[in-house]
Amino acid sequence: MKEAAIAAAFRAACAGELAALKPGNVHVHAEGHGMTVNDFLRSADAAAAPLCRTGAPLGTRVLQAVAATRAAVGQNTNLGILLLAAPLAMAAEQGTTVQAILDQTNLADADAVFRAIVLAAPGGLGEAAEHDVRRPASVPLGRAMAEAAGRDSIARQYVTGFADVFAARDAYAAACRCWPPPWPASVVYLRFLAAGPDSHLLRRHHPAAAASVQAVARMFADRMAGCDAPAVLTPALRAWDAVLKRQGRNPGTSADLTVAAIFAASLPPSLRSAQDNA
Repeated sequence: MKEAAIAAAFRAACAGELAALKPGNVHVHAEGHGMTVNDFLRSADAAAAPLCRTGAPLGTRVLQAVAATRAAVGQNTNLGILLLAAPLAMAAEQGTTVQAILDQTNLADADAVFRAIVLAAPGGLGEAAEHDVRRPASVPLGRAMAEAAGRDSIARQYVTGFADVFAARDAYAAACRCWPPPWPASVVYLRFLAAGPDSHLLRRHHPAAAASVQAVARMFADRMAGCDAPAVLTPALRAWDAVLKRQGRNPGTSADLTVAAIFAASLPPSLRSAQDNA
């Protein structure tokens, strides 16, 4: 794919995620956590060019996109999105698989990603016993992500070849065949939130809080799977959204993964493996 087409797909994925009702997160129905829908749209516009720049290394893409976002909105709105989108964009550009891109990452990528994380200053960032992002990288990016994979869902994608993202991509495509937008994005968001404790919630709150949100999400995911018209759930979802925002609970990682799944759905199916075309 050409750079312009990949960048357009990235911006569309960000806009599509914002259009969906995602309890606890920022969306067109309700903003929150000191962020607005416009902040995210401006972030996507600012980040798209460096993220999708032809020939740029993965770490450089992430670092320059974070810097562009900071310049545009003055806060971290999309670090997780960029960490997930960069390998997808590179695979689409090179006509290869995401796993092939991950296998190419090196020490320079790790160092650039570490600098991007420090610049973004995500909420709940603490010190790590190994591979602390505040120090120069000492191992390739893949190894650093593997060390964090047990506690962070985005890092886990780098270890599993984006398995969760591609599974959600398929779920999104299936939902698109049944329901109009933006409901398929809500389906994917609830799927991620129900599958395990949200990494951002775990960093910012007690594990019991993340588990409580996961349990409610599982209930809503089950209800949505069993209904013909998901719009009937709108009042209940909006009520839960208001509760989570009053509590300051933002399942940001689930939202980041949702953007990645939508982005992947608009790119060649062979990003996962040659078998995807079978």
